Amino acid sequence: MLICRVEGSAVSTIHHPTLKGWRQLLCQPLDQSNGEIGDPVLVADILGAGMHQHILVTSDGKAVREAVGDPHTPMRYMSVAVLDSTAPVQEEVSA
Repeated sequence: MLICRVEGSAVSTIHHPTLKGWRQLLCQPLDQSNGEIGDPVLVADILGAGMHQHILVTSDGKAVREAVGDPHTPMRYMSVAVLDSTAPVQEEVSA
């Protein structure tokens, strides 16, 4: 699972048949302090996430293939939740 920030959407006139009807988002993976890590990824959006929202993304290719209904889809990432808070994760300190 990845936490990502929505940076934009992708539109294409020519694409793999399994991508038809799926909204595609360009998303930047983030670390625990909301810093950017790695390159942006293309995410199939089933939630209607908006620009700059933080979302939880699954990178489980098998789950995505099952959702699409085709074992040959090139789709790898899919949104699974829109996050309410974008505050950095803080670890608990016990005394």
